[in-house]
Amino acid sequence: MNETVNPLAPPIDCERHVVLVAPEVHWNTGNIGRSCLGAGARLHLVRPLGFRLDSRQVKRAGLDYWPKVPLTVWDDFEDLLAAMRPLGPEMALLTKRGRTPYWQIPNSRRQFLIFGSETRGLPPEILGRYGEHTYYIPMRDTIRSLNLSTAVGIVLYDSLRRCEGTLSL
Repeated sequence: MNETVNPLAPPIDCERHVVLVAPEVHWNTGNIGRSCLGAGARLHLVRPLGFRLDSRQVKRAGLDYWPKVPLTVWDDFEDLLAAMRPLGPEMALLTKRGRTPYWQIPNSRRQFLIFGSETRGLPPEILGRYGEHTYYIPMRDTIRSLNLSTAVGIVLYDSLRRCEGTLSL
């Protein structure tokens, strides 16, 4: 029996985790969940959440895909670290004040792409602890920031492109 392989699917050995620390906007989380599902990434939400996961808006943004999103909700960032045990080079904290452009995130089979809330960004204690793993998306100073779901999409799909070669698109 022959199996059909989706040439657009991410490499099987490329493990991606999108971490949202204290997300506030339900439709961003729904859109990010849909992107994670399409990219073969796992979504991690770190409390507090600015919305209820069973809200109509989250489900609307995630469409009928939301129940299929590989999702874990953590009480705090320390719980995620203890359970997942990411190594330093596997962590990429995205912040507008990052040290390095996102395209220089080290290529790694397993990677944690960590984003903060829409209005506050990542907490200072996380940034202080992992400052050498901070990255930014370059943009003109005509805007304060990109939409969170847009930023996740940019970094997530670029990380897949660079993982173990390139994706066939």
